[in-house]
Amino acid sequence: MPREAEPSLNEKQFIVQALGEKLRLDGREFDQYRPLELTFGDQYGVANVTLGKTRVLAKVSAEVTVPYVDRPLDGVFTIATELGPMASPAFEVGRPTETEVLLARLLEKTVRRSGALDTESLCLVAGQKCWSVRVDVHVLAHDGNLIDASCFAVVAALRHFRKPDTSIASGQLTVYTPAEREPVPLSWLHSPFCVTWSFFGDDGETALLDATWAEEQVRVSSCTVSLNRHGEICQIAKLGGVPVEAVALLQCTAVALTKAKEFSTFLDGKLAEDAKRRNKGGFMAELSSENDR
Repeated sequence: MPREAEPSLNEKQFIVQALGEKLRLDGREFDQYRPLELTFGDQYGVANVTLGKTRVLAKVSAEVTVPYVDRPLDGVFTIATELGPMASPAFEVGRPTETEVLLARLLEKTVRRSGALDTESLCLVAGQKCWSVRVDVHVLAHDGNLIDASCFAVVAALRHFRKPDTSIASGQLTVYTPAEREPVPLSWLHSPFCVTWSFFGDDGETALLDATWAEEQVRVSSCTVSLNRHGEICQIAKLGGVPVEAVALLQCTAVALTKAKEFSTFLDGKLAEDAKRRNKGGFMAELSSENDR
């Protein structure tokens, strides 16, 4: 399996020494994110997220299928991640790395298991037909903090998505095209976001938010907190590394709540802008023959 070129010993020492002097290579504060950008595609359910030089694309699709036997009243909801050579030379198609497996598990816990999407609303005919909603996450560029960027992209794409409207008459299911009926949004309960901290130093006494790829190579531990704007924690993942003091973890969680509120406000604004851009004035405006001159 190809390996990505690691920072040299001098580069690692430089980063650690700079952090010891309360400095980051890009001049950010320790609790500051890189510039976050979000754009939606022409189709519903396509979100392109850029966090610094990290770029993630999420696309939502839906189809009618048969529900699981043990959950006949629920729809199907899956998240699939893809890290290819375009994101980093260390990734290969069809050979998932540890990074890809951990990313998929964290997204699964944060979005699916937290009940953010109401899967019961995806049921069409109990035990026979339901909607299967799938989110494909494509990492286009990897410069650190894939978890936060991917989670934001998944939540944004799901909230932006519209599925075809349906009706049932005499046991017959009818799926309408967008021209026949306006597509309907998913039943969304809350918006969880991931906030990842990286710890540096012999005892992990220095905590950084939104570490770049170079900073991730020298960290001694990391912790991902998933929560929504109401302070409801979905999961806390600390995968190995040096132990972190409980007080430090509480401080990180308090800052994570502030960041989750900022993410939620930012996403609401972008969704409102996109809805305004798509609203051409209703059906009467579509029938009009006037052109922009």
